[in-house]
Amino acid sequence: MYIQYFRYSFSWLFFTLIILSIFACRRDNFYEGSDIKLTFSADTLRFDTVFTKIGSATRFVKIFNPESQPVKVNILLGNPELSVFRFNVEGVKGPSAKEIEINGKDSIYVFIEVTINPDQPLSVSPFIIEDKLTVEVNGNKEIIYLEAFGQNANYIPGINKGAVSLLSCNGGEVIWNDPKPYVVYGILYIDSCRLVLPPGTKIYVHGGIVRTKESLYNDGLIVCLQNGRIISQGSVEQPVYIQGDRLEPSYSDVKNQWVGILFSPLSRGNILNNTTIKNSIIGVQVDSLAQLTMSGCRIYNTGNSGIIGRFGEIFADNCLVYNNDGQGVSLRHGGRYQFQYCTITSYVGRSAAVSMNNYFCYEFPCQQAFINPLDALFVNCIIAGGNEDEIEIDYVGDRSTLFYQFENSVVRVNELLDKNNHPDFFTHAPDCYNYKFGEKLFLDQSKNDYRLDTMSVALGKARPIFIKKDIEGKTRKDTNPDPGCFEF
Repeated sequence: MYIQYFRYSFSWLFFTLIILSIFACRRDNFYEGSDIKLTFSADTLRFDTVFTKIGSATRFVKIFNPESQPVKVNILLGNPELSVFRFNVEGVKGPSAKEIEINGKDSIYVFIEVTINPDQPLSVSPFIIEDKLTVEVNGNKEIIYLEAFGQNANYIPGINKGAVSLLSCNGGEVIWNDPKPYVVYGILYIDSCRLVLPPGTKIYVHGGIVRTKESLYNDGLIVCLQNGRIISQGSVEQPVYIQGDRLEPSYSDVKNQWVGILFSPLSRGNILNNTTIKNSIIGVQVDSLAQLTMSGCRIYNTGNSGIIGRFGEIFADNCLVYNNDGQGVSLRHGGRYQFQYCTITSYVGRSAAVSMNNYFCYEFPCQQAFINPLDALFVNCIIAGGNEDEIEIDYVGDRSTLFYQFENSVVRVNELLDKNNHPDFFTHAPDCYNYKFGEKLFLDQSKNDYRLDTMSVALGKARPIFIKKDIEGKTRKDTNPDPGCFEF
């Protein structure tokens, strides 16, 4: 009897072990297809704490396996040696975790923590700190982007890279007078509000590529809508700075870090005094019937044009525009423009320093041109560069819609004077000097030093007008002053 009971128990135990072994084998039957698509609770994790001392923040992302079989994933930080981010998944601490199992139709949580000292130098802790988690499964890689604030600053609009934020004050005024810098993180629209920038204000714009399900686009943009205004009150001693947010020396001359400043149609009364705009795609763009007055501004290191007018109004004096991959000044589709004592150069790329026309086309080649009158006046300016022609003039339709005048300026033109172009150019350029290659003009344009050399051919070629100071606050001579933004 006992032998029979033992045999029965042993048989049942053996059968149970076989069943468990079968299930164990099934669990090891991981899905290995390259068509797998894991899903994530977020594609970007933003740590929105504005630090006033050393602080930590933790967020998580949920990874879901849609297959009925289990899978194995590898998770890795993008910058494991230098990252301020850390993660923990299923009890495994980063910066890497290998062969983490996710059961079929199941999910896991990845917890990410960041610790930041906001008083560290920008070379260690820039305004916006970015990293990424790479999740790899069956040869496929998915990216989760990590973003955090790294410095004590005023973050505008706050936490949403790529998001559109509105600055509005019911027709009133907002003054950015906090001694801490302002960081535009996303796209800022200004409407029904006048934004005032006192002397010494520093604005750093965080740009880069924004990824959505529908598109990719450049981030980092300041837009004045119809009822928005910017009044920048920089001085010679305390200019206003608007630039990219990477301040390490290796980024000091890097273009295309952010988009630029756009004055939308009918945004009028905008003023930029002693304001530096740099390292963007464009400097400023003034659209249909928008208006901008500039004095003592420096616009440089742009991946496209420095100043763009599109049937707008721009009045500029003592401005310096240089190192732009597009034109220094591009005046399109007509408009009204006046530049006095400005230095506009084009020693990089192949574009002219100044380009203008009176039309716009929506397609190329142009089948139908939309024409607006152009009125452009340049007085006591230097327009220079490395091309045979640093002025381009194009028009469609009646020549009467194209008015341009250069007075007491130093220019560089050659083919522009051909009979099929504008052979009468110098009838529109009284007392201008057409300098030749090899003639001395600036101290050292190779080092972006556009002050006049002691042997400069530009010396004394301007005429006195109401502007009595140069870009550095130096008094101009009463007779025979110098063209461009620098008085010798």
